Amino acid sequence: MVDLESFEEAHYLTVAEVALAMRVSKMTVYRLVHGGELPAVRFGRSYRVPAQAVKDYLIAEPHAAAPVRLSASN
Repeated sequence: MVDLESFEEAHYLTVAEVALAMRVSKMTVYRLVHGGELPAVRFGRSYRVPAQAVKDYLIAEPHAAAPVRLSASN
């Protein structure tokens, strides 16, 4: 039997919403989902990602910005 209270508290985001929140492309989100790095539920042909999973991913993963290279050409 399904616990309906857990569904009422769950908040799911679309791939587009996750991409916007993470400031990446939708394709990057799909890669994370298909690679198992970001859990998702499939509804028909679309995916929904638990909002808490996005928060957990951003907190747990070491996301280092790429170093900025300035060219010396002037």
